[in-house]
Amino acid sequence: MQKIFTIAIVLLFSISNGKTQSVNGFLHDQQGKALPNISVSIRELFSGTITDSIGHFFLSLPAPGKYTLVSEGIGYETVIKPLEIIDGKNTDVDITLIRSTTSLKEIIITASRNAEIVDRTPASVQVINSKEFQTQSGISPNISNILAQAVPSLGFATNTTSNTGQTLRGRNPLIMIDGIPQSTPLRNGSRDVRTIDPSVIERVEVIKGATAIYGNGADGGIINYITKKPTTSRAFNAYTSAAITGMPIHSSNTAGERIIQQFSGKIKKFDYLVSASHEKTGVYKDGKGRVISPNYGLGETSIYNAFAKLGYNITSKQRLEVMYNYYGSQQKTGYTVKTGVYDSIPTIGIAGKVMGEPGGNRYNHNAYILYRAKGLPLSTNLEVNAYQQKFLTVYGYEPDYFENGGQSTIKSDKKGFRISFNTPFQVSDWLKGEVLYGLDILNDKTGQPLVDKRTWVPMISLLNTAPYLQSNITLDKNLILRAGFRYDKMKVDVPGFTQVKVLNSATGGYIGGQQISGGKIHFDAASFNVGMRYAKLEYFKPFISFSQGFSVIDIGRYVRSAKENDVSHMQIEPVTVNNYETGFSSNIGWLQFTGSYFISTNKIGASLKEDSTGWFTQQKAPEKTFGYELTLDVQPIQQLGAGIAFAFVEGKADLNKNGNFNDASDGYLNALKISSPKASAYINYTPVKPVNLYLQWLHFGDRDRFERRSNGSFANGEGPVKGAGIVNFSASWQVNKKIHLNAGLENMFNKTYYPPISQWSGNNSNYTTANGMRFQLALGFNW
Repeated sequence: MQKIFTIAIVLLFSISNGKTQSVNGFLHDQQGKALPNISVSIRELFSGTITDSIGHFFLSLPAPGKYTLVSEGIGYETVIKPLEIIDGKNTDVDITLIRSTTSLKEIIITASRNAEIVDRTPASVQVINSKEFQTQSGISPNISNILAQAVPSLGFATNTTSNTGQTLRGRNPLIMIDGIPQSTPLRNGSRDVRTIDPSVIERVEVIKGATAIYGNGADGGIINYITKKPTTSRAFNAYTSAAITGMPIHSSNTAGERIIQQFSGKIKKFDYLVSASHEKTGVYKDGKGRVISPNYGLGETSIYNAFAKLGYNITSKQRLEVMYNYYGSQQKTGYTVKTGVYDSIPTIGIAGKVMGEPGGNRYNHNAYILYRAKGLPLSTNLEVNAYQQKFLTVYGYEPDYFENGGQSTIKSDKKGFRISFNTPFQVSDWLKGEVLYGLDILNDKTGQPLVDKRTWVPMISLLNTAPYLQSNITLDKNLILRAGFRYDKMKVDVPGFTQVKVLNSATGGYIGGQQISGGKIHFDAASFNVGMRYAKLEYFKPFISFSQGFSVIDIGRYVRSAKENDVSHMQIEPVTVNNYETGFSSNIGWLQFTGSYFISTNKIGASLKEDSTGWFTQQKAPEKTFGYELTLDVQPIQQLGAGIAFAFVEGKADLNKNGNFNDASDGYLNALKISSPKASAYINYTPVKPVNLYLQWLHFGDRDRFERRSNGSFANGEGPVKGAGIVNFSASWQVNKKIHLNAGLENMFNKTYYPPISQWSGNNSNYTTANGMRFQLALGFNW
C-alpha cells in the first residue's frame, strides 16, 4: 500500500513536467448558453469526457496528428469536428450544438471505468438518462419499480423492501453508488437496490452480463447509480419539490407526502450540490382495497436521504471531489399480518400491533474522496479514490422461526481504495487506443446478528486485492477491440460462533445450535474479457464479447446452517461465470433498434435450493443461463416517440454433471434466479412544448417449470407464475422557467394481481397482492 501511495505522489508532482498534447473546448447551444453533461470523445481513441457545469472540457492525446472530435448529447445533433494536433501545442475549440428531432447516443463510464459511447462499446450496456429517470420517478419513487420498468432483462419488482429474485439476466447484479458497492455478497440480504433516493441520481448505468471489472458479486452485471453534480454556473441555485401520494380509489389512510430540497452552485473553482429529502408513505392497498401485508412492506414507511457533493478544481487539469450520502427507512405500521392460503386467499394486513423493532434499511452511509489529474507524462490520466459504505437493515420479527423468537439484521462495513491510470497510445494513423491499469483494494465486513445480540452469522471479513489491466484499441477508426485481465486475491476470515436454533419445517422442531470453529479461507480468481464491435455503419453496429465474472457464494447463509462444525472442512470456493454474447445496435433515421443473445455458464453451482427441512443448501451442479433481449425505439416527429422491449431468460442445472443440460435428469433453475419473460412498451408525446405525456405498459409472462413436493407444497422459488400486466401514466407541465407540475399514475386501471415473487415463493405468508392504482402529484420550484 505504501508503494502505491508513493507512486501516486510522484506522479502528482510530475504533472507540470510532462509535455503533452491536449484539447480544451467549450460547448454551447445556438443562443450561446453553456451545455453541461455533454459527451466529448476522440473517435480514433477511447478517450472521452463530459462537459462540466459551464460547458468546458479537457482531453489529453498521446501524440500529434489528425483526430476526429465527436460531441453528442441527448436532444442535440452530433457534431463531428476534424482536428490537427501540432506537437507541443494545446488546441482550443468552440462547438455549437443544434437541437435534434431524434434521440442520440449515450455515454457510459462504468463499462470500462472511462468515458465511452454506448454504441461504440463491445458489450451490452444501457443508460437510463436523466430525462427518462425523472419520468419514471414521477410515476413511482420506488427505485426497484423504476429499474424494472426501464431495464428489459431485470426481474419484476417485488413491492417490498426486498429485491429477492430481481435478477439481471438470471444472475445477481452488483449494485453500486458512484462505484461504491452496495451489495453484501458475504451475506446477501437482497436489500441493495433501495439504498438511495431517486432525487439525487443523475443517471443509471447498466452493464449486462458477468463482469469482474469491479470485483466480487457481478455475476449478472452491474447497476451503477451515478449521483448528481452541479450544472449551473451561478453561485447559488435552489430547487424545492413537494408531492402528495396515495390512492384515488379505496383512499382511506393511503395519503403520503414527499419533500425534496436541493441547493447547488459554483463559486470560482469551488462547486457544490447538497440535497435533503423525506418521504412518508400511507397504507398500501391492492385493487380491491385490501391492506397489503406489512411483512417487509413499503406502506407506512418513513424514508430519509441526505446528500452532498463538493468539488474543487485545483487547476484546469486537477480536481478534488468529496461525496456523502445517507439513506434510511423505517416502517411503523398499525397493521399486522393475517396469513392467507397460497394460490387461493391473499395474505393481508389487519389492525394490530407488530412485534419487534421497526423494519427497514436503518442506515446506509456512503462517502468517497476522489482526486483526478489529467495530462500527466505520456498523456496519462490519474484517478485516486478512497471510499466507505456502512449499512444496517432490520428484518421482521419471527416468533416461531427462531428458538424463543427473534429478529435478524444485516450489518456491513466496507472500506475501499482504488488507483487507476489511463494512458492513450498511437502506433499509426489506423492503430490507436488506450491502456487502463490500476489496483483495487476492498475490506468488506458483513454479518447477521439478531436484535437480541445472538449471532446468526458472525462478522465475516473479506480482504480483496486486485490489480487489473484493460486495453481498448481502434483499428482504422471503426473496428473497436477490447481485452482485459484482472487478478483477485481474497482472504476470508470467519470467526467461531454457535449456530442459532431455527425451525425445522418438516418436523416442527428446532435444528442447529452446534459450535462452529472459525478459520481463514483463501481464494484466487483470474478473470479475462475480450470483445469487438464494428461501428462504421450507423444502420448496423454488431458486437461480440466474452467476459468473466466471479463471486464468493453466500458464505453467511452457508455457515449459519452448515452441517460441518469447522470452517476448514467447508467446501467453499469462488464461482466463476463465463458470459458469451453477440448483439448489435442500429440507427436508421428516426428508428433505433438493438438486439442481443447471451449464454452464461459456470462449472460450480451458485444456486441455493430449499431442502425438506426449510434450510437452503448450495446446489453445486454446473449451470447455464441463456436468453435474448430486443428493443425498438422510434421518433417519427419531434413531438412523438414510442418504443417496445422484450427479454427472455432461461436457466438449467446439469444435475448429473455430464456436460449435457438437456437430459431428463437435469433441472431448471428456480425463480430465485430466473425471472419470467418480460415485455414493455411506451408512448411519449409532447402536444405543446411545456406539456409532456407518457404512457407505459409493463407485463411479465408465465413460467411453470416445477412439480409439487410430496407434501403437496412448492419449494421456495418453484411455484408457477401466471403473467399479468399493468399500465402507468405520467404527465408533466413546465408552467414557466421556475414552476414545474407533474402527475403520475401507477397501475392506472387499478388491476388486482400477484407479483411474481408472491407466486413463485410457494407459501402462504408471501402470497400477497400488488399495489392498486396509486397517484403522485408534485410541484417543483426553482429559485
